[in-house]
Amino acid sequence: MTAHVLAADIGGTKLAAAMIGEDGAVLRRREVPTPHAAPGQAGIVSEALTGLLHDVAGDAPPLAVSVASAGPLDLLAGTVSPVNIPAWRGFPILAEVAGVVPGVPTYLVGDAVAAAAGESWRGAGRGSTAMLGIVVSTGIGGGLILGGVPYTGPTGNAGHIGHIVVDPAGAPCPCGGTGCVETIASGPSMVRWARERGWPGTDARELARAAHGGDAVALSAFGRAADALAGAILSVAAICDLDQVVIGGGVAGAGEVLFSPLRRAVADRAHLAFVQRLRVTPAALGRDGGLVGAARMALLG
Repeated sequence: MTAHVLAADIGGTKLAAAMIGEDGAVLRRREVPTPHAAPGQAGIVSEALTGLLHDVAGDAPPLAVSVASAGPLDLLAGTVSPVNIPAWRGFPILAEVAGVVPGVPTYLVGDAVAAAAGESWRGAGRGSTAMLGIVVSTGIGGGLILGGVPYTGPTGNAGHIGHIVVDPAGAPCPCGGTGCVETIASGPSMVRWARERGWPGTDARELARAAHGGDAVALSAFGRAADALAGAILSVAAICDLDQVVIGGGVAGAGEVLFSPLRRAVADRAHLAFVQRLRVTPAALGRDGGLVGAARMALLG
């Protein structure tokens, strides 16, 4: 077994773990659904995660254990409070995983920052020096690569694009704000909006299939999401002088029903000359992006 990092990726719908080689290769991988747990039931999720890590770890000690988690998170305290995992508020994730492989360094990174780092290192963002990675799924997260290096910010939450306000008169967001991108473009928000207009389906995968089949409400849901994402992307591009946006996550898996209206909206609204060079591309690493990026962050130290 080559030298490797034991990586975990924690989200609202799945828990994944893998051994990642120093070259970014995925050496062993496991994934389970994120258990449903109410506030006060933190142990249900943590037991599933530590069990997964033990299953993947094997006998060869890793260089480090690195955890990518939905946020918000607190790097200094080693805690996470994922909006989509209500059982975890100020949950001491680093202390929890430290016992899986005692004696090795542990790292914590936001899941979307990890996805951006993975795509920059081994995916669609290779060669970009100013990149925004976005994960569009149960929630919407983002991560920045500036000067070719992941930028996390002092607390680890830089790039949190899902909570840019794009509609001040819009719907309330679980973060406590109003009209955030996440209230329009996340999978559950798109499904809720479509169902309020008579669409009979139940989840984002069904909504994508309906859009590919030409269903007017489903297409409008994706168009509305694309407009919200475009507004946030252009704001970040203007501030950070981006050259590329890489988008992954379950909703992004819908393909051109999202990317076509998104590219049109970005092109139509990119009036500043330096923003017009911005490229919008799908992620290349799929469900492994966060794991590869978590390992990358540990290797960078």
